[in-house]
Amino acid sequence: MKKLAIAGALAASSLGGCAATDATSYPGGAQARGHGAAAVAQVAPGMARYSSEYVDTALWERPGLAPRDRSIVTVSALISRNQLVPLEAQLERALGNGVTPAELSELITHIAFYAGWGNATGAAEVARRVFERHGVRPEQLPAAAGELLPLNEKEEADRAAFVSASFGEVSPGVVENTTRLLFRDAWLRPGLAPRDKSLVTVSSLVAAGQIAQVPVHLNKGMNNGLTQAEASEMLTQLAFYAGWPNVFSALPVFKDVFAKRSRGEAGQR
Repeated sequence: MKKLAIAGALAASSLGGCAATDATSYPGGAQARGHGAAAVAQVAPGMARYSSEYVDTALWERPGLAPRDRSIVTVSALISRNQLVPLEAQLERALGNGVTPAELSELITHIAFYAGWGNATGAAEVARRVFERHGVRPEQLPAAAGELLPLNEKEEADRAAFVSASFGEVSPGVVENTTRLLFRDAWLRPGLAPRDKSLVTVSSLVAAGQIAQVPVHLNKGMNNGLTQAEASEMLTQLAFYAGWPNVFSALPVFKDVFAKRSRGEAGQR
């Protein structure tokens, strides 16, 4: 298959992260976090207390999901909801938690398909400022197109056949682009591991309230190495960044996926 030149909103770099989990500990983090934190402290002191006593601290230290993965979940939720005010601080925090600029670049590219080009473009502008602060140059970033990861031909053929039979007459263009651009290209870009792409996708779906798509992608994520404990803790993180209603809507779906997998009924399309 011809490799498509799907340009990433930003591309990769080899700059690594450190072990810190607080956005303020990374260069530029304190300034970025201050944009929203000062307003919260002045306008909603109660919210500020919850933030300082739990959301910005203890939440990130809970077992079951590494701080790096919590950053991927949080950044994905913010982009999905187009919440750009806190995004800059969370991008800084992600770097501090070990998410590389390369991975953030691919996160933005991947989430464009699930949150929309407009939301991803807004995120790219915020990430550009963060990258500039850290001296990440465009030439360090991954190419728009290149070698792709191996494709599971049978799994993809089954998925494509199901989608084509279900929706081929409804929207041939959507079906065609789902196969050609999304599953035979974007999902195979090597800059972000398949497990992490599943973290991005499921977080985005839950944050947007798109529960109908969650079983497919949660199963895909668990097939890609995401554990049930990690998926469970993803919801704990998302409750604060996507809201309790979205998470409670997702809980029965996660419960059903977990139960079916325990009975050996897992599947995906």
